Amino acid sequence: MDGRRAVEQRAPDSAEPQSRSRSRSRSRPRPGSRSQASAPPPEGRRDAYTRVSVRALPPLLIVAGVLYDLLTPQYFTAAPFLSAAPLVAAPFLSLGVTVWTGVAATAAMVLVTVRFAVDASGITEIATVATVACLAVVINRLVSSNNARLASAHAIAEAAQRAVLPEPAARIGGLDLAARYVAAQTDALIGGDLYAVQDTPHGVRLIVGDVRGKGMGAVAGVAVAIGAFREAAEQEATLEGVAQRLERALMREGVRRSTVEVFEGFITAVLAEIPRDGHGVRLVNRGHPGPLLLHGDGSVRTLAAAEPALPLGMGDLAAWPDRAQEEEFPRGAMLLFHTDGLSEARDEQGVFFDPARQLSGRVFTGPQDLLTDLVAEVERYTGGGAADDMALLAVRRP
Repeated sequence: MDGRRAVEQRAPDSAEPQSRSRSRSRSRPRPGSRSQASAPPPEGRRDAYTRVSVRALPPLLIVAGVLYDLLTPQYFTAAPFLSAAPLVAAPFLSLGVTVWTGVAATAAMVLVTVRFAVDASGITEIATVATVACLAVVINRLVSSNNARLASAHAIAEAAQRAVLPEPAARIGGLDLAARYVAAQTDALIGGDLYAVQDTPHGVRLIVGDVRGKGMGAVAGVAVAIGAFREAAEQEATLEGVAQRLERALMREGVRRSTVEVFEGFITAVLAEIPRDGHGVRLVNRGHPGPLLLHGDGSVRTLAAAEPALPLGMGDLAAWPDRAQEEEFPRGAMLLFHTDGLSEARDEQGVFFDPARQLSGRVFTGPQDLLTDLVAEVERYTGGGAADDMALLAVRRP
């Protein structure tokens, strides 16, 4: 009897789609904006398709292998199909499903082999499928162990994120607030963007900023900036004084740290002070994107810095007195503070997202509604592929 010829088959790859949250827009889309029909399929539906495909693939491979062996000449073999089945099940399905897939694939290999006189080639093919099935069980255990460690690391990162960057209350000092942090990488919670809100004797003071760099060095910068801001916001009589306290705190931290890799040393930030009386807001901008002022009639205006300034922590390069600029903030209007992850988000053609243009002509019921719609709009615009973290803070004067 002729020996069967082994044919190698690579197991198909499978990619987990990126997590993308769905949000329902309560406002009317701006004319000329992207339609819902052009948006990516809902994430829940895509997840369901993926799960069904992964679960169906191992049995389909076994059936395909049996049919291939039955419908082809004797020297063709089903071993590649049957070996692939448990390998596909191993990283995506449970241990029990992986074991039963391996048993079914080995049994199928035995059945198609005994149709002919069993020789050394047939025994080798049975042993190959059985060995691959055992290897698939080992892979399943390794993947499960890694997933458990990743879940533990994710829980720790989430706890650290909440400790370093807690979400502000929905109402502070008579103002309505909402904050959102959107990480560029799936399941990545800790980054260099920051926000903080403090109710002080001088009014509600807040900061939104972006630490240079990534990783633990950026997290260290976030912790230093927020700690210094909360102390200075209570003690300093002016917003300019708060900025100078932050400057000194970052300079001290830069001296204390031994390497640049541990602490990057500067932060772009915008600080705001909203007095309890009056209809204005004071701003100190240190190299950060200006906030947007959204009026109740749908008009939008960017509150750009009156004078360009270096980021916080770069006082050794140049020094000048901070001057707070006064802007209107009438009742019923909202302020949107954001990091450059919003204004530098790009579509598939590389065109930047323009928040002022996208929000113009739209009316929102409150800060939470604004951020929910804005995050959904950015996800549709980028296709879920944002390259930078995005921190958003919306404030409304009722």
